[in-house]
Formats: sequence, C-alpha cells, structure tokens
Amino acid sequence: MHPPGQGGSSAEQPRAKERVVEPNGIKANLTVPDIGQAREFYTEYLGLSVEDFDMGWVARFSSPDGRAAVQLVTKDATAPQDSVISVHVGNGIEEAYEDAKRSGFEIVHPLTTEPWGIRRFLVRAPDGNVININSHSDG
Repeated sequence: MHPPGQGGSSAEQPRAKERVVEPNGIKANLTVPDIGQAREFYTEYLGLSVEDFDMGWVARFSSPDGRAAVQLVTKDATAPQDSVISVHVGNGIEEAYEDAKRSGFEIVHPLTTEPWGIRRFLVRAPDGNVININSHSDG
C-alpha cells in the first residue's frame, strides 16, 4: 500500500477529464434597467472610458489600457434569459457546445449565429448561473 499521492497504480487514481473549453476572455454582464442612465457611473466614476460597442440592449465599456471591461445588459435580444458572464472561446465554439450537451448541462439558448455576427450558446452552470459561451467572427 502506498501513502496518498506517492505511487500506486493508475487504476487507483481518477483520470482527469480532458478539457474542451479553452476560454481566452471572460466579461461580467451586469443587468441594468437603462444603459444610457448607467453609462456615467461606469465611464466617469470607474474610468471605463472606451465604449467598445453599444447595441441598445448591451454595451461594453473598457479601461483605456484594455485590462478592465464590463458589459451592461438590459435584456438579451434573442435568448430567453440573461447571462451573468460572457466567455469567449475563439474557434472552439462547436466543441464547447457538444461538450456541454454531452456533460448534461442545460442549454438555455442553442448554438446560434446571431444577426450581429457572434456565434454563441447559453448554458446553465450547476450553480444556476446562465453563461454566454461565444466566438466572434474575428476568431
């Protein structure tokens, strides 16, 4: 018998699941009633002065150096529920979607290419949070 962590056969040690999702960016999605009214706090007070985009229902504000960012969301335009974070996975979106289904996670919004060019799906984490897994057309 070997002490824990010191040898023994591989049959005694559980195999780690191969990781499919490879996030290369995560943004918080904060629910706000009105982006225009919220803008001043996030830009003036927090200094997130770069408005990356504003689609009316979602806008992203970043720091000038790009190290900090937040997305403000009133209500998702196509999904039945809002997400708490957006996870960018680059070209691995199809694999991430298949892995979420294989793992038995609830798919809140199926893999879709949205009219604004993003490819995404929404999945419910075991803790109940809805996560937006996405890939922009620029990779």
